[in-house]
Amino acid sequence: MAALGSPARTLRGLLRELRYLSAATGRPYRDTAAYRYLLKAFRAHRVTGEKLCRAQHELHFQAATYLCLLRSVRQHVALHQEFHGRGERSLEESAGLVGLQLPRQPGGKGWEL
Repeated sequence: MAALGSPARTLRGLLRELRYLSAATGRPYRDTAAYRYLLKAFRAHRVTGEKLCRAQHELHFQAATYLCLLRSVRQHVALHQEFHGRGERSLEESAGLVGLQLPRQPGGKGWEL
């Protein structure tokens, strides 16, 4: 597994994801129970003078895992909204989804003489 980084960076990432969630609900993220719990948990598991602080590392690993889950869910919802089928699409819309353009005919729709 990749390195976890610093606990402060993980906490900032978790708070950023809480802000994204609160923007959708319209409720300030600092008023949520999740915000209070995260700050309380991170303050309780600060670095101590011990050589090995297993509880701190365990909390950091769980926080990093939860951060990964929150980011993945947010990105999944964004992708689902962008590419979710809205019924039958026209040829131009379908081509535009993948970055293509249909060729234009010089004489209009058909080449009637």
